[in-house]
Amino acid sequence: MMSHQNEMSYIEHLKELRSRLIRIFVVIGVLLICCLPFANEIYFYISSPLTSILPENSTMIATEVTSPFIAPLRLGIYSALILAMPYALIELWGFIAPGLYKREKSFVMPLLISSAILFYAGVAFAFYVVSPIILNFFIAAAPDSILVMTDINKYLDFVLKLFFAFGFAFEIPVATFLLIRTGVTNKASVKKIRPYLIIVFFVLAMLLTPPDIFSQLFLAIPMWMLFEIGLLISRDKKD
Repeated sequence: MMSHQNEMSYIEHLKELRSRLIRIFVVIGVLLICCLPFANEIYFYISSPLTSILPENSTMIATEVTSPFIAPLRLGIYSALILAMPYALIELWGFIAPGLYKREKSFVMPLLISSAILFYAGVAFAFYVVSPIILNFFIAAAPDSILVMTDINKYLDFVLKLFFAFGFAFEIPVATFLLIRTGVTNKASVKKIRPYLIIVFFVLAMLLTPPDIFSQLFLAIPMWMLFEIGLLISRDKKD
């Protein structure tokens, strides 16, 4: 009898998870419909760090016939995904909250809120700080005989890679806090492996960013600093 009840409970949880995922996808779909009419304007804004520094007589180009349609469409989809993140976190909270103790609920909700804020902060940092510096360096490094013209799809790949790399990298304080707070590890153990983690940050930065030293340093150093912040605010489970 108990096994049957557990099976029913498991099925009910799966049904609830499915319902929440469907609602998330519906919200993403609605946001996509809202973003698509403004896809070209969004792309114009996203490309402004490059277009503002292109040499005279230079412009962005489309090397494929479908690029003028595909690039704004892709950007509309990613914009909808990014905008839907707070709602997705709310649904996640609604799913896990019933299984948490009151003490756990007191810090999980603030963590979800801070996760969204940190993700957007990472995207903003990538767009307003990192992108202009990297792009200025690349444009300045081009020989005088070369007229720089960037494909719109290639540029979109470049900035999206930066956005998501920095967005998720800024989640490191939350990840550090959770690992220590839930007892998966403790502060003493994390401090012991700190030198190896710093190396990991630089390796990840090398893999996640474009192949230039500037973007790698701009990602690796904030990851290191954010890890230190997460370690500073964390307390072991027994505390």
